Amino acid sequence: MAEKAETEAKVDGAGLDARAERAAARLAKQIQRFARSHGGSADGSLEYIGQMGTRIVLVGEDGTWGDLVAGDHATAQRAAEKAGVTLHDAFDGDLAAKVRTGPYEWSRMAGMQVGGVSNT
Repeated sequence: MAEKAETEAKVDGAGLDARAERAAARLAKQIQRFARSHGGSADGSLEYIGQMGTRIVLVGEDGTWGDLVAGDHATAQRAAEKAGVTLHDAFDGDLAAKVRTGPYEWSRMAGMQVGGVSNT
């Protein structure tokens, strides 16, 4: 009986169950909101972060970046596909060149390295 329930829970070719599909849909909505707020579309990269899951790193058309975390790689992949994100194999030079940092990021980086305000 449990075997039948498990089989019925599968909803697509990626093998995501209904719960994972709902998580992917929620993440896709957040990704779409980010893209709309930052120029209309976004590029991204999926980065494995161990037991925590997979980080979806996003870069908007205006250079603003952000990230979300999915529980697993398949959910992150599905969310990016549903949102229409252009995925890159890695956060390499081409994608990194699109990122625009502001005073906040620079002060945080310099603050941690040059004796500025600490994180604690």
